[in-house]
Amino acid sequence: MRQLPRRRRWLTAGAASIAACVLSIAALSGQDDPLLKGEPLTEVIARTQKEKPAFAKRQQDLLNARYDLADRAATGVTMTRGKVVQDGVRVKLPANMSWEQLAALSPEEIKKRNAWPAGFLPLPHPHHEAGGMIFPKLLIDETIRQTARDLTRFDLDFDLPDHLIPEFPAPVFLVTRPDLGDVSKGELITLDNFERLFKEILNPKQLEGLRLLVTPFPQQQFNLTDDRRSLKAHQGVGCFDCHANGHTNAATHTVGDIRPNEFRHRIDTPSLRGVGVQRLFGSQRALKSVEDFTEFEQRAAYFDGDHTRAARKGVNPLERGSQVHFMGEFQNLLDFPPAPKLTVLGRLDAATTSEAERRGEALFFGKAQCSTCHPAPYYTDNLMHNLRTERFYNTITVNGRTAAADGPIKTFPLRGIKDSPPYLHDDRLLTLDDTVEFFNLVLGLKLLPPEKRDLVAFLRAL
Repeated sequence: MRQLPRRRRWLTAGAASIAACVLSIAALSGQDDPLLKGEPLTEVIARTQKEKPAFAKRQQDLLNARYDLADRAATGVTMTRGKVVQDGVRVKLPANMSWEQLAALSPEEIKKRNAWPAGFLPLPHPHHEAGGMIFPKLLIDETIRQTARDLTRFDLDFDLPDHLIPEFPAPVFLVTRPDLGDVSKGELITLDNFERLFKEILNPKQLEGLRLLVTPFPQQQFNLTDDRRSLKAHQGVGCFDCHANGHTNAATHTVGDIRPNEFRHRIDTPSLRGVGVQRLFGSQRALKSVEDFTEFEQRAAYFDGDHTRAARKGVNPLERGSQVHFMGEFQNLLDFPPAPKLTVLGRLDAATTSEAERRGEALFFGKAQCSTCHPAPYYTDNLMHNLRTERFYNTITVNGRTAAADGPIKTFPLRGIKDSPPYLHDDRLLTLDDTVEFFNLVLGLKLLPPEKRDLVAFLRAL
């Protein structure tokens, strides 16, 4: 047989190699990609809507098993605009166990007895296998009313009840104009009203930054292709759809930087209040400025860390000098809510606080060791810490989420913390009372019941 010339043999072999790589990549990525599988959108809708009630029940059963979801308000404690703060520990204990008995056990004993409360395990996404951005109904309804843009997914709904998430819409405070109080005037900021609300308060660069923050861009579940989870072709998602009014509405997602899927964390949407004093951003905490985060969030979280999907769905890379910088400047104007009980150094003013709050402050900076990671005045050390919760439980997969090691997590600021339920990086702690019980075990603090109540009282004053 006649041998091909060397150059032609090289080209033929190269083409075959490239073809094999393409087929291999398509086979791997096509496992969950309707475009590559060729499943028509109409069939995706029919299939997922048929499955939807079963997955919704699965998640609701998990929440009911782990938590007390009752609407039980704390007496005389509200968020900044008046929504009541939820009271009490909501995580359910194992049978025949009290919090004091549990705290007396070592991590090894808790693990051996399988006594770690299920509510302290990682919380799965509402449908963990499907993942993706999912929004509370309050945000969906108001966005439709103002802009006719529908953020409803046809395959799943948000899972937590309204009384356990932040007030909506949240007030907006600016470091440049603290005299104005809530500059949103009780409205959800959208493309429909941002100029009317802010044109006399911001300079043109800052106003353009705000415009971009409320502008929708294509996203994995909301886009113009047939690989989406909205019934109609969609403009996309804006930064302030999750960070509503520069705060949070508890919208959730799964992180893009972890694989395989069962190990991906559910994301708690952090507040952007006080973002100007923070130094770590993104689920992997690899971004060192809010400008870095703003520039790369769309390419990462919006498309589950898959740049090939981003290109196909219409990613819009932002220009650093004329867009990212403007967006970052506005975000750095977002202030924490007023805290009338704190001094200028972030400590309690003895003249305006209760004995319980002052005892709680002493615990926070003493026995409870909270200030090690949350120093005043902003109550963050801008670092990451590994709580090593895997000391307390055996690896288990629940609702598609494998509870193993969480790894290092960011220290979030505690200023205005009562306005930002639920807590921890994946929303597993529904109240501040839950948070105190969690860290009492994780840090081995041996706090007494009255001390826990005092610590919660202090946290509510921040």
